[in-house]
Amino acid sequence: MSDPMDEGSAPRKEIYTYTAPWTVYSLAWSRRQDIRSQFRLAIGSYVEQYSNGVQIIEKQHRNADDDDGLTSLYKTGEFDHPYPCTKILWNPAVNGRDLLATTGDYLRVWSVQEGMNPKKECLLNNNKTSEYCAPLTSFDWNETDHNIVGTSSIDTTCTIWDIEAQKAKTQLIAHDREVFDIAFARGKDVFASVGADGSVRMFDLRSLEHSTIIYESPNLDALLRLEWNKQDPNYLATFMVDSRRTIILDIRVPSIPVAELGGHMGCVNAAAWAPHSSCHICTVGDDNQALIWDLSSMSKRPVEDPILAYNAAGEINNLHWSAARPDWVSIAFHDKLQILRV
Repeated sequence: MSDPMDEGSAPRKEIYTYTAPWTVYSLAWSRRQDIRSQFRLAIGSYVEQYSNGVQIIEKQHRNADDDDGLTSLYKTGEFDHPYPCTKILWNPAVNGRDLLATTGDYLRVWSVQEGMNPKKECLLNNNKTSEYCAPLTSFDWNETDHNIVGTSSIDTTCTIWDIEAQKAKTQLIAHDREVFDIAFARGKDVFASVGADGSVRMFDLRSLEHSTIIYESPNLDALLRLEWNKQDPNYLATFMVDSRRTIILDIRVPSIPVAELGGHMGCVNAAAWAPHSSCHICTVGDDNQALIWDLSSMSKRPVEDPILAYNAAGEINNLHWSAARPDWVSIAFHDKLQILRV
């Protein structure tokens, strides 16, 4: 990790910006390993109407004769999307077909091909008896079994989907109120969820009749997001609605946070663990800041200050840390996508 970044700091800091035609909310890096795909992202609009959109963005290095060889982000594809995407993710597979999934009113899977706009592969809806659909708040793509996707919904349920068969494997009532997020642990069977009832609940696909409540927020305030440590499945991160703090949980010691990260002067909006390190996490918020934290010493003393800070030009809505290029994170604010080398 380098020292703190700032837009006014030395030129060695790499920051690239793309301006979209709408407010950017959802975003995700491609997981593929080929050089071009390593700098491919998908971004989704946040427009308060039915018609929304998704764009595919890549980083391009221009010819030396062009603009002094400057690098830029540019659009390579786009498609219409009903309602804003609550989340976007690329298929975790690093080879094979290039697939993109989105949630909003339904779970949709899209095929991405070179030089063409993405095409819808399938629309997955588990409600066969009514025209009404309960909006999907989030989803996660299983990194061990790429055929499994889990979705969370405002109707208190989580659904586990079989992408190849295009049908639900199982649906369960996961919380007492709306479920806001779902995340798989490393391995294919264990997942956790958070929701408006203020609880973090852990499930095992091999034994779904039982769940474990591993944390409940003070006053049962809603928990908005959940991030599982990519390298150490004992650790989870979550945060409450309208909170400036990120809560770090150790599932071996339930109920009591192992650390609470302050540092933000506005509400936290997203968190992401480093894909290559068990002790680094990034948080972003309404104070325009992206903060990276080193948690390697949290068992011995409180984690009080981030090791790296970046000030954006607006409230940061979301972020994603690249698994293919773990020295890069992406953030979204206003109509901007920025990618930052950390």
